[in-house]
Amino acid sequence: MEGVVLGFATIVAVIGVGALIAHLGVVDLSAHQVLSHLAFFVASPALLLTTVAAADTHEVLSRSLVATVVGVAVPAAIYVVVAWWQWRRSVGERVIGALASSYVNAGNLGLPVAAYVLGDAALVAPTLLLQLLVLQPIALAVLDADVRGHRPTLRHIMVRPFTNPLTIGTLIGLLLSVTGWQLPPVVLDPVELIGAMAVPGMLLAYGIALRLGPGFGGDVPRAELALTSALKLAVQPLVAYAVAHLALGLTGPALLAVVVCSSLPTAQNIFVHATRYDRSPTLARDTILVTTVGAVPLITLVVWLLG
Repeated sequence: MEGVVLGFATIVAVIGVGALIAHLGVVDLSAHQVLSHLAFFVASPALLLTTVAAADTHEVLSRSLVATVVGVAVPAAIYVVVAWWQWRRSVGERVIGALASSYVNAGNLGLPVAAYVLGDAALVAPTLLLQLLVLQPIALAVLDADVRGHRPTLRHIMVRPFTNPLTIGTLIGLLLSVTGWQLPPVVLDPVELIGAMAVPGMLLAYGIALRLGPGFGGDVPRAELALTSALKLAVQPLVAYAVAHLALGLTGPALLAVVVCSSLPTAQNIFVHATRYDRSPTLARDTILVTTVGAVPLITLVVWLLG
């Protein structure tokens, strides 16, 4: 339980620093754009490279992956349908809303939670690799096409991710993991140093936006924020539990790992993507806030029931 508390406390503290420096006038609202762009184009690719390179890619073939995939697909699909029918959201806005409803904070929060609560950081690998190698490249390809004003073709979806810095960093990391190759220290050390800027950069940008951006909710319908938050905090972990336990027969630590990972809050990098492509940044920001607060008692309850 210490890992849960420590992980959330660290995130809240850094976000608080971002809000504080914005309140004191040290930075203005443009700083969150600069930090978000640095995180997207420079720091996050470096972090993904080193993270994936160190991951056990064999974990991605486990039964846990099946439950994780279904747990992501169901809430994302529900949001896409409701957002189109109820609010007529554009393709890019639906992508961000779907990610906010299902893309978990498997990196800077999932890794410490897996290590301290589940006892093995590798247990978050299926979720981490699924998001980095499948969900994120597809989502970014669709967002790229939406910004350019045309529908994404199959060729675009297949080719465009390879021009995205986040995908490039992930694929290089995967190559290193599969082959066992290691970067020489003269290359690895600067990459690790730059990558270390990604998480604090995202969190500081988020804190600045909370303080200087539109008020909570902004122009986002409260029903839409309630939908993304409920899908993330309730539907995703329940679906993952049902598939893992009832369909696949997982029990014990394996079942706990699947449900805990599905209960993690929405990842901060969804706000970075929303800002980068100017698609529903307020919805992403507020869903992250609601789910981060709600995930603390949720994960505590999951550990108590299944641990």
